[in-house]
Amino acid sequence: MDFLMFGPGIVLGLGCIGSAIGCGIAGMASHGVMTHVDEGHGKYIGISAMPSSQSIYGFVLMILMRNALKANTVSQMSAVGIAIFAGLAIMLSAIYQGKAAATAIQASAKQPAIFGKCLASLGIIESFALFAFVFALLLL
Repeated sequence: MDFLMFGPGIVLGLGCIGSAIGCGIAGMASHGVMTHVDEGHGKYIGISAMPSSQSIYGFVLMILMRNALKANTVSQMSAVGIAIFAGLAIMLSAIYQGKAAATAIQASAKQPAIFGKCLASLGIIESFALFAFVFALLLL
């Protein structure tokens, strides 16, 4: 049995699962807020899509990990270890970014002036997914 693509599949799957959950959480908040406000709906939809970037990190890691495995520069077990832990970090970042996005949507609906400030915390959470992404690249 060949486990060559097991690591790439794990990192892609975890990144996409996290993005789906995070976007779902933020999307639900966006829908609730849009029923109470008459304008600015686009910015709520934009915030709710922010956790989707983690699926891109998972996709890029999948491609690079696949290439490293085919070139035999990383072992299958190493790839699985990298995939599990980098994937979990990316997944959890997306989920918590979705939760923070949900509160950002609710807060900025009540006080539109704080919209930009709310984006700062989402960027900070995103940075942890970027750290996991870069560190996984260094391990490949």
